[in-house]
Amino acid sequence: MSYVAPIKDMLFVMNELAGLNAVNALPGCEDATPETVQAVLEENAKFCSEVVAPLNVSGDREPSAWQDGKVTTSKGFREAFKAFGEAGWQGVQHPAEFGGQGLPKLVATPCIEMLNSANLSFALCPLLTDGAIEALMTAGTESQKQIYLEKFISGKWTGTMNLTEPQAGSDLALVRTRAVPQGDGTFRLFGTKIFITFGEHDMAENIVHLVLARTPEAPEGVKGISLFIVPKFLINADGNLGERNDVHCVSIEHKLGIKASPTAVLQFGDHGGALGTLVGEENRGLEYMFIMMNAARFAVGMQGVAIAERAYQKAVQYAKDRVQSRDLAGSAGAVPIIHQPDVRRMLMSMRSQTEAARALAYVTAAALDAAHHHPDQSTRKANQAFYEFMVPIVKGWSTEMSIDVASTGVQVHGGMGFIEETGAAQYYRDARILTIYEGTTAIQANDLVGRKTVRDGGATARAILAQVRRTEQELEAQTGGDLAAIRNQLAAASRALEQVVEYVVGNVKTDIKGVFAGSVPYLKLAGIVFGGWQMARAALAAQRLLDEGSGDASFYRAKIATARFFADHMLSQATGYRAAIVEGSSGVMALEEDQF
Repeated sequence: MSYVAPIKDMLFVMNELAGLNAVNALPGCEDATPETVQAVLEENAKFCSEVVAPLNVSGDREPSAWQDGKVTTSKGFREAFKAFGEAGWQGVQHPAEFGGQGLPKLVATPCIEMLNSANLSFALCPLLTDGAIEALMTAGTESQKQIYLEKFISGKWTGTMNLTEPQAGSDLALVRTRAVPQGDGTFRLFGTKIFITFGEHDMAENIVHLVLARTPEAPEGVKGISLFIVPKFLINADGNLGERNDVHCVSIEHKLGIKASPTAVLQFGDHGGALGTLVGEENRGLEYMFIMMNAARFAVGMQGVAIAERAYQKAVQYAKDRVQSRDLAGSAGAVPIIHQPDVRRMLMSMRSQTEAARALAYVTAAALDAAHHHPDQSTRKANQAFYEFMVPIVKGWSTEMSIDVASTGVQVHGGMGFIEETGAAQYYRDARILTIYEGTTAIQANDLVGRKTVRDGGATARAILAQVRRTEQELEAQTGGDLAAIRNQLAAASRALEQVVEYVVGNVKTDIKGVFAGSVPYLKLAGIVFGGWQMARAALAAQRLLDEGSGDASFYRAKIATARFFADHMLSQATGYRAAIVEGSSGVMALEEDQF
């Protein structure tokens, strides 16, 4: 099956929900006109569908391979990545001074989605490079920016993120990789890093590793971690590549999914030490790495949206093609299974959740554009708070959703979904990693509880809920029909979330384990409510456009119907989540260890 980018829905969300015109009016975003943005999306869709998507199945069947320290990527990846760089797609959201297009994050976000829908494994390489660019833009020296950024943006070099070690998974306080100063501003690094996405490959001239390590006098714990640039090939004074650095890939992992993406074990310093340079100040490495991680976490959330969209498209095509059984209302013979109510329910579940997650992510991206570019300081601050609050939800909820949607896609196919040749199983396998890497769902939920809700006493959560209330008020003006039903479900769901926020803030000091026992349900509840909020806004916009008699009436009616389904089937779950969080914590901790 070929991938067809949902450009109409993307543009609707960008224009009607994320406020593309308002973003375009921000200083530095003048190039993001509606006409330019539509052209960018259409060209990106063409590239992704024609160049990248055809490599998805073949890459899964013939993954990247390791031999004698070298990794050969799946057939066609090297040529596609060269074309990706030459077309400028790595630089959509990065500064023009380093060769990028300098467009807002709101414009880059659908491009990220399309690339990941086309081929999740392929898209991981640019994802990590984006993170490296963000880290150096924020914490790198001018010299480091000049050496690396143009090469990253052109696609000639790629970046990696090196955190995890065999003994240090999510607990980075246990990092033991050493960085020994050489007295000339450089360091020699010694240690092992695992789970390094595209840590070794043949698609670029150089691979630049951003590595967490400890200097000799560093304090214990996370306060003693520094960040270093360690290139695969050293860079000479003239900017050309020099000798091979002492960092080597000793193996790659054999995985459930994303098989074409090489996940490397890297060994630093087996032959005298891998030369690296410090990023920023010593002992502030985790702070800088979080810049990469936040960029990557948002992008992984978009991977969730992307794989859900691809699984939905696959399921719809099969449901229209598969002829079996009569229509329940009576028919002369067998009909396509899309006639059956339960198949329709499954498809609407897939569609509505994907559209809700897309809308929430795009609105979040627009908030970051306002946080960076708006002339008013208080507006920048409010948008930054909104963005930071939403990142763990975009990452956690969207990726959990993608597993459910991909699983439902297998179910739509019935027995054929369990057969690899149909393709539905690959989306299910590929989606499974998304809730794990760049911080598990539990880590996102802990972040949402601790840093994003408790730290400010629930102020940001309440401010966002106030925005939801305003949408409810707009819905009140609509009498009867779908919009009234959406309003009733949104109102009940938002009040459930409000009660959970007050429970979290009010009980974290007296019953911290009880509060955190409900952290993942809290994250899912927030995703459902805020996703439902965006679907309600979409229904309002669609109704307005219908009343005006402009545009595609069929598309707008489908928008309202999909929002109504989300309200009835997803928002209605909110009160159950509230009960599990507020009243169900005792059962989580009830058993003793030896009772398990």
